[in-house]
Amino acid sequence: MTDRVPEPSLTVDELAARAGVTVRTVRFYSTRGLLPPPVIGPRRVGRYGPEHLSRLALIEELQHQGMTLSAIERYLDALPDDLSAHDLAIHRALVATWAPDSAEEVSREELEKRAGRPLSDTDVRRLAAMNVITPGGGAGGFRVDLSLLRLGVALLDVPISHGTILAARRVMLEHARATAHELTRLFRDEVWGPFTEGEDDPERVESMKALSAHMQPMVVQALVTAFQRSLKEELKAAFAGGE
Repeated sequence: MTDRVPEPSLTVDELAARAGVTVRTVRFYSTRGLLPPPVIGPRRVGRYGPEHLSRLALIEELQHQGMTLSAIERYLDALPDDLSAHDLAIHRALVATWAPDSAEEVSREELEKRAGRPLSDTDVRRLAAMNVITPGGGAGGFRVDLSLLRLGVALLDVPISHGTILAARRVMLEHARATAHELTRLFRDEVWGPFTEGEDDPERVESMKALSAHMQPMVVQALVTAFQRSLKEELKAAFAGGE
């Protein structure tokens, strides 16, 4: 049984409003090839779907990282062609971990507005377990990580228990921290050390810091792609007996 993919249903004006950009920006990105073309519906009206919305969010996050449009274009070209809106949301969420804290304090009403749906107490607990929100803002509000909110809301409808979410989060954090430690050690010993050894040139040091900052999105892309491929292989092996 395959997952049902929502039909493209947004006009260009609706897409721009949902993404928080202008119609002109949407059309500019389409011209640059950063967005796939819309589905042409009745009366020759272009319709956009969740993939377009997630791709716009990813582009916005990459821009926040300081990447130029040319660099973003290369980044997107390197992604697999069959990425779903959910896959793109994962990319965006992980890329956002390199950025400064994007949390904002919001009320329950504003949280539901940002989520685009009513949230039950169970939904709130699940979002907190995923570290998307933190209860305790002023007047019973929340601190919400806007970079993770869309992905977290999408996962609310996945039949996973609260305990399983906490266990999965623990596994992810432990392995992510170990990977980050090893990558940092490798960069320090094999790149940074030889580059700066015996040198006292501030310009060289600054250029290496700039290189480090620009490497971060590329490292995230490599990690996400490797994880997705490994996960597909593991799931296929784990459930092969049920086919």
